[in-house]
Amino acid sequence: MSILVTRPMPEGSQLVKRLRLTGRQAWHLPLIDFLPGRQLLDFSSRIPSLSNGDFIIVVSARALTYAGPFLLAENRPWPTEVNYLAIGKNSALALHRYCNKVVDFPDKNISEALMDLPLLEEVTGKNCFILRGNGGRELLGEVLQARGANVSYFECYQRIPVKYQGAEQAFHWRQKGISTIIVTSGEMLNLLYELVPALDRNEWLLHCRLIVVSDRLATIAADFGWRDIVVADGADNDALLRALR
Repeated sequence: MSILVTRPMPEGSQLVKRLRLTGRQAWHLPLIDFLPGRQLLDFSSRIPSLSNGDFIIVVSARALTYAGPFLLAENRPWPTEVNYLAIGKNSALALHRYCNKVVDFPDKNISEALMDLPLLEEVTGKNCFILRGNGGRELLGEVLQARGANVSYFECYQRIPVKYQGAEQAFHWRQKGISTIIVTSGEMLNLLYELVPALDRNEWLLHCRLIVVSDRLATIAADFGWRDIVVADGADNDALLRALR
């Protein structure tokens, strides 16, 4: 089994290294890169508006890669009286390193599991600051608004598609015998599907085993035409390694 990992740096290269240590053939094709977000200053300036019992919610550990150092440079402390939540263990650890407070997170790092946390059952009148990248799913914010919360999104980083020549890449990975592909977001799944020319897509890409990180992604992949789809029990590298076993 030859494996292609499409998740970005540094997680993608770390996963490839771990796979090779187990004797697997694995290669890295990062489909997106990152830049600082355009609302870091807005987030910093609005922190003083938060009150006791309000929420800061991080839906990606990468948000802290930019928001954490930015607040340090601004000499802006993280508030002490708010509730901190994160979408998964990695993002919770990243947030804790900066805010130095208890961070709640669900067992499965998807928005649906985050919304089921007891802390978010009663949020009427509360301010909820959601730290994320550009765009992304609106489900969490929509549900919190329906529960009576005042939701504000803050773009802490921007996702930038990496440019490749599709036919050249398809030829290269077919020559490598790639039969399993790891994809960790809907955006990357779309980029992968659009990158590969139609002939290679039908002869090779859609016949690969696809490892994804949620039932939602599995449904999207099935709509594209994949049939051999495995859903990992999380989006971290440990969960992806378990799925490959």
